[in-house]
Amino acid sequence: MVSRAYTVAFQGVEARIVEVQCAVSAGLPAFSIVGLPDKAVSEARDRVRAALSSMAIALPSKRITINLSPADLPKEGSHFDLPIALALLSAIDILPDDVIQSVIALGELSLDGTLIPVIGALPAAMTAAEHNRGLLCPEASGAEAAWVGNTQVIAASSLGAVVRHYTGQVPIPPSDPGEVSAPHQTKDLRDVKGQERAKRALEIAAAGRHHLMFVGTPGSGKSMLAARLPSILPPLTPREALSTSMIHSLSGLLIEGGISRTRPFREPHHTASMAAIIGGGRQAKPGEVSLAHNGVLFMDEFPEFPRMVLETLRQPVETGEVMIARANAHVKYPCKFMLVAAANPCKCGYLSDPARACSRAPACGEDYMARISGPLMDRFDLRVDVPPVAFTDLDLPGSSEGSAEVAARVAKARQTQEIRFGDAPDVHLNADAEGDLLESIATPDPDARELLMRAAERFHLSARGYHRVLRVARTIADLDEAETVQKHHLAEALSFRIPASAGL
Repeated sequence: MVSRAYTVAFQGVEARIVEVQCAVSAGLPAFSIVGLPDKAVSEARDRVRAALSSMAIALPSKRITINLSPADLPKEGSHFDLPIALALLSAIDILPDDVIQSVIALGELSLDGTLIPVIGALPAAMTAAEHNRGLLCPEASGAEAAWVGNTQVIAASSLGAVVRHYTGQVPIPPSDPGEVSAPHQTKDLRDVKGQERAKRALEIAAAGRHHLMFVGTPGSGKSMLAARLPSILPPLTPREALSTSMIHSLSGLLIEGGISRTRPFREPHHTASMAAIIGGGRQAKPGEVSLAHNGVLFMDEFPEFPRMVLETLRQPVETGEVMIARANAHVKYPCKFMLVAAANPCKCGYLSDPARACSRAPACGEDYMARISGPLMDRFDLRVDVPPVAFTDLDLPGSSEGSAEVAARVAKARQTQEIRFGDAPDVHLNADAEGDLLESIATPDPDARELLMRAAERFHLSARGYHRVLRVARTIADLDEAETVQKHHLAEALSFRIPASAGL
């Protein structure tokens, strides 16, 4: 007789059901696990054996075979411990088989039978709900999994507690969702002295999720401005919070089962590898672009990142998803993020200052910025020169308008876009619009169209650049609460793409 339990194997944010089959048959005593397990899964037999021994449960002197089906799907992670233990307990008639088959289980066992939390409880709960099953997980993972709401989540502290629950001795109450952490911002735009144009660009980028690049001398406030971007972004919607939290769950970033409504703000160092930025590694884990899903990816010292890393950003920026292809895995992760980059104008950083620039100016600036390819630069909707702030201006009073006032305008503009794109699939903000949909929402008036045609011809805008100008102009019109894109909206959008010195 073969007993069965169920768990999941993770492929990206998707959790695929795995059937754990256990057969106890006559033969020399042995405990083997088959079905393409990795090292952590193969070691489960020793953890399961020790956990059962701590409960005074002796394994029969027979041949025990665990099969993880489908056998051609790679099985990775320590969360297979609990379902293997359940299938074995069912096979030796300690737990009822029908009850075990009604849940999806995951959890790591310590040698004394305590259940240790594992990553991926939230995606596993989503899969359990889709298949009308309950979820059994470690106690520390219960609050996270309970956010799904459409399935019963039983969170146990130990394997002994699981046995007592399913034998009716000490039932475990279903878990409740964890706390929603409210956005808490300590950084305010009012802290930034001057830089009104950069602040305006920040507001436009936040309103339409447009990609933004700051270029300026060291100490001009580029990083300071970017750090205050979360303070003007609206909180995550429930749909966005769930999709973002699923990725964070796979990375073990959810704290005590709580789901945050604050948009992610990721700022990797420029020494980060391609696997760290894009995703990958032995288990094809999500990278920074996916961890920034529905939030911001801030890349300071942008030209200092390896050229290959920068070039791999081109496709995720354009499509909003990344496919990690490896010999043993093809995994897709969502990554709709706002890319904010900051760069010095040259290696020494003082290209615009004749008194401090090096003797190689302007060639040093051209060589330095040439590290960013034209196709990648073309994907930035807004490009802003951030001039240095005079030290005498630092004693001036702060701006009368802070993050709260700007955030109110951004939230109103985003609400306008949500209403506009209500029926369009996978389109929620102006940055997502393309094709006929973009033309229908961002058709400029005759004067504005003439200006756009003249600029496109004179400055050789690519088709991508043309459409990105339209998107930015539509966002500016939304901030202005205008029904149509007018000439001054388009002129401002062009000013953030074409250097002021070029003229129109």
